Amino acid sequence: MRYTEARLTEVARLLMEGIDEDAVDFRPTYDGSEEEPAVLPGAFPNLLANGSQGIAVGMATAIPPHNVAELCDAALHLIEHPNTKSRNLLKYVPGPDFPTGGVIVDDPAAIAEAYVTGRGSFRVRARWTREDTGRGGWQIVVTEIPWLVQKSRLVERLAELVNDKKLPLVGEARDESAEDIRLVIEPRARTVDPELLMESVFKLTELESRIPLNMNVLVRGKIPKVVGLAETLRAWLDHRREVLLRRTNHRLRQIENRLEVLGGYLIAYLNLDRVIRIIRNEDEPKPVLIRTFTLSDVQADAILNMRLRNLRKLEEMEIKAEDRNLRTERKNLQDLLKSEKDQWKKVADEIKAVRNTFGPNTPLGKRRASFAQAPEHDEAAIEEAMVIREPVTVVVSQKGWIRALKGTVTDLSGVAFKADDALRFAFPAETTSKCLVFATNGRFYTLDAGKLPGGRGHGEPVRLFIDLEQEADLVSAFTAVGGRKLLVASREGRGFVVPEDECIATTRKGKQILNVQPPDEARAMCVVDGEMVAAIGENRKLLLFGLDQVPEMTRGRGVRLQRYKDGGLSDIKTFKAADGLSWTDSAGRAFSLSMTELADWRGNRADAGRMAPKGFPRSNKFG
Repeated sequence: MRYTEARLTEVARLLMEGIDEDAVDFRPTYDGSEEEPAVLPGAFPNLLANGSQGIAVGMATAIPPHNVAELCDAALHLIEHPNTKSRNLLKYVPGPDFPTGGVIVDDPAAIAEAYVTGRGSFRVRARWTREDTGRGGWQIVVTEIPWLVQKSRLVERLAELVNDKKLPLVGEARDESAEDIRLVIEPRARTVDPELLMESVFKLTELESRIPLNMNVLVRGKIPKVVGLAETLRAWLDHRREVLLRRTNHRLRQIENRLEVLGGYLIAYLNLDRVIRIIRNEDEPKPVLIRTFTLSDVQADAILNMRLRNLRKLEEMEIKAEDRNLRTERKNLQDLLKSEKDQWKKVADEIKAVRNTFGPNTPLGKRRASFAQAPEHDEAAIEEAMVIREPVTVVVSQKGWIRALKGTVTDLSGVAFKADDALRFAFPAETTSKCLVFATNGRFYTLDAGKLPGGRGHGEPVRLFIDLEQEADLVSAFTAVGGRKLLVASREGRGFVVPEDECIATTRKGKQILNVQPPDEARAMCVVDGEMVAAIGENRKLLLFGLDQVPEMTRGRGVRLQRYKDGGLSDIKTFKAADGLSWTDSAGRAFSLSMTELADWRGNRADAGRMAPKGFPRSNKFG
């Protein structure tokens, strides 16, 4: 009620066009004092062109804006080919068009699926360019941001991430916007890959946004339904045809009324003196006029309500000319009502006029958002770009608590552990490294070193990071280097060689490599470094054989490495024959034997071996 005045834009004028010509139904306003239109005539495809966002009782809608010219082209095609499916309309409407621009990087198949089903989303990225600053320097300039993203909040978020060192490739981010958007992102170093930098920024900020599509609309103003692109445009076209028919019928009623009035004017003109005399002399001239000249109520009222000044215009030729023109117009309108083909032609002409007004070359109608494929980057490279590369030392305790100490720590004597706990594994890594954990269930698990707890406390249980069964324990933990080969073995003495790259897991559940059935379990693992294998059993029997006897596999039980009557495998190691076999005892002393000295322990895979040489650790571990 408080909005009393508004200047209509061209879009608003099109939406209201014909509203005073019985184009739509009216209903009482909220207080019953006025009437309001149930729907607007809508010569402009407003639902799709301007979009709609809203949540109602038990339902919601989310329709992004689209390009008007493209919608008009699709509607015109739908008039010519009424049975066209949504997928075939995508050559006219390739996707949404946002007033703020941006780049839509979704796969065309995903866009097509969204428009066919009426549900989906669009991945929209900011538009950016690489700007040279001279002397080999450069910076990123963002000129368009995704729709509905607040620039102030975006800049604030960027600053927070840079300060928190969560965007290590970014040196500085600032807002240089005036009337146009200009966000500047400076790299930390000139050698940074601009696309990789932006991928890391897209991953953590609203410079990449998901725009939902949920075309849940009220069909015929009553029935909520999720519809596709073709059904939405068809509903608009059907509404436009209904508006055309209602406006035509309204105009016909006006013509009929005017023709009746003109008939009365003609009678008055031909009998002007008698009409004037009756009006001057009669107390009630209306019934006398009706009776005298056989007039209708409408004609008599028109004559009596005529101003004197209009008498000079009552010329027979003018009256007859207007009558003739109106009868011709009536005939054309009646023909239009009889021909559905002519009706659709009229609707098409109206849509063409809208397209001309908002064509692709007009300021309001030009497409702002463009389409592109997101550059392919290794996910690991993106993850690495989001972490500052620093050396750490990963420490795992006997009870399975893990942490990452800053820097490369060689002296671990000062590292504190919980009561009844002690050091089990320690190895150098970087915050960008992947750490592999081999467990007794034969699975390899992958941990990000950058996500491990710091070294101030005792760390956290490794089970918080991986889905490790309660009865399973750790066998080994190390930094993944890539390209290496690993020798894995079970307690029963079965094993095989597996490429390290095959052991990288992508989920918390890990990756099954060595198949074991209880009571058997994974017992040992070592990095392949040499052409010889040394296996030591719990019975202290040592066996040496060539690595060429062990197959390379990606998963399985493996082959027999050493045979036992009692107990099982304790440890394995690979070594180079030229260097001989070495081990470290419990006191930290190093021992080494040449291949000549180890001749008695040489054999073939699956042999039992002989008792270990003098000086071999009582733990039956190579150390």
